[in-house]
Amino acid sequence: MNLLKLITLSLILTYFMGCSSSTNKWQVLFDGKNTEHWRGFGKEDFPNDNWEVENNTLKTIPGLKNTLDIITKEKYQNFELELEWKVSKAGNSGIFYFASESQSYIWQSAPEMQVLDNDNHPDGKNPLTSAGSLFALIAPNNGKTKSVGKFNKAKIKVLKNRVEHWLNGEKILEYVYQSNAMWELVAKSKFKDMPYFGKTTIGHIGLQHHGEEVWYRNIRIRKL
Repeated sequence: MNLLKLITLSLILTYFMGCSSSTNKWQVLFDGKNTEHWRGFGKEDFPNDNWEVENNTLKTIPGLKNTLDIITKEKYQNFELELEWKVSKAGNSGIFYFASESQSYIWQSAPEMQVLDNDNHPDGKNPLTSAGSLFALIAPNNGKTKSVGKFNKAKIKVLKNRVEHWLNGEKILEYVYQSNAMWELVAKSKFKDMPYFGKTTIGHIGLQHHGEEVWYRNIRIRKL
């Protein structure tokens, strides 16, 4: 009887240990009001002259001569990130991960999930730079976005260097980060001359201010 109880207990513990990665608590990175989890790229504080809170969204301020991306104060390695985004007509932005501040610009180190108005921005004509893509490296298998003015749901999942991009409930691409296949793609891209690109396995989440208006909301993350 005691042996049976021991076996049962071991099975229960094994089950819960296996499920631990999916039961980690979500951390809200933006609740519609507070920007405490964010700061400017290369800065100590949140750039209120570049970004603002509007109607429970985190929004870029357009028409600026110099724009500034924002990053999370915390760094992440294995994670699941969820958020919603919408852009203005011909709008452009991006969601970065594994970002470092070793270079002048975030895109010199960090992979990017493209945020874009596919219908009206020139980048939408190229699958490699369309919405949801691993920017300039991997095209989404279904980059269908909602019309301008409507929110799209995005998810990025990273576990042991296996990366997934999701858009509006569908997985649109996956790849192995820092794999030979990835480096082959990098060697054929504009990133080939950026020695720090893709070199970190733990880094900040970043949101790009490309000059146009973009809105983000319901941003949350959990460690895996």
